[in-house]
Amino acid sequence: MKPKVLTFVAYYLPGYKFGGPVRTIANMVEHLGDELDFRIVTRDRDALDTAPYPGIQVDGWNRVGKALVFYASPRTLTLRGVGKLIRQTPHDVLYLNSFFNPHFTILPLLVRRLGLIPRRPCVIAPRGEFSPGALKLKAWKKRPYLWLARALGLYSGLTWQASSDQEAEEIRRALGRVADRIMVAPDLPSLVSAQRLDQRIRTEDGPLRVVFLSRITPMKNLDYALRVLGQVRVPVEFNIYGPVWDGTYWRECERLMQVLPPHIKAEYRGEVPPEDVPEVFLEHDLFFFPTRGENFGHVILESLSVGTPVLISDQTPWTDDGTGACTVWSLEAPLVFVVAIEQMAKLSEEERQRIRFAALAMAKKFIERSDLKERSLQLFREAGSEILGGGST
Repeated sequence: MKPKVLTFVAYYLPGYKFGGPVRTIANMVEHLGDELDFRIVTRDRDALDTAPYPGIQVDGWNRVGKALVFYASPRTLTLRGVGKLIRQTPHDVLYLNSFFNPHFTILPLLVRRLGLIPRRPCVIAPRGEFSPGALKLKAWKKRPYLWLARALGLYSGLTWQASSDQEAEEIRRALGRVADRIMVAPDLPSLVSAQRLDQRIRTEDGPLRVVFLSRITPMKNLDYALRVLGQVRVPVEFNIYGPVWDGTYWRECERLMQVLPPHIKAEYRGEVPPEDVPEVFLEHDLFFFPTRGENFGHVILESLSVGTPVLISDQTPWTDDGTGACTVWSLEAPLVFVVAIEQMAKLSEEERQRIRFAALAMAKKFIERSDLKERSLQLFREAGSEILGGGST
């Protein structure tokens, strides 16, 4: 019998508006679902939605691909409801996918700390929440909680998953001895990505077509991108995709769009279903993503996997490969981003083709890494003390 991993994540399929974490867990299930039995607890609706998904059993288990998914209603997401759900669900490992989420991390850890559920190994993945950029946002609320959580011992005795060596160091810096057991297991790429590598590469004339595709929040730094484009001296068509999470922040971005010079055309184009993301990237020459912090950045890989080069901040695990496929700069130097965009716009079509193929090669190299799946299995194997050798307890 396959070992059971009870996974708590705020949003899951068919949702997509929360971005990376949804894709992370879906990819893990797709890669590891033959070896592990995933039971996923998530909200009964997508981010920003007020109604449950159509056609699902709310507060019940649903088969979704290789996993069983419990779509929890708001009335279930209480201390008593979460405790009852964990007690009634056989599992070998408890897997949490946030540090600060009140319903999907803090409640499970509270019932665990109070002894209201069976003691099982617990793996927690902060998903980039300890990056410097992330910690600065709402620091007035996060710092007191970090102090309280340490005092209560809420996070003691856990196995911590970092998606990169950089994130492992960020976790150590934020938590000290509380995080005494950190394992690096990179996020797994989408299996679909490998099928996109041979798609048509766009070759058209006209202004440089630049895209921003992500949730619209301060963390993703759209306002920074707009300020950079305000200094670019060549024609650019800038298309913005993604759900608006912060209305006040979006109004500031709209103001910045209105004061762009005439040769910079910026337009908001709404949300993009996951199946349409490759086509959006195919229609653009550059993905500009000056994020304040990503523990992985699935959207970066999606762009590369269809031959669209990326211009990103140094707050992700992705590094500059020197080919132009992945260009990385510090957010402390906005003028360098200006220069990078202007240089991309001035390239010949032959040079752009070379960079597109370099992007494809970079994505292919990452997707074909043979150790990624094994490192994720090792995470659960070591956390569960030979869990993969036995059945449920």
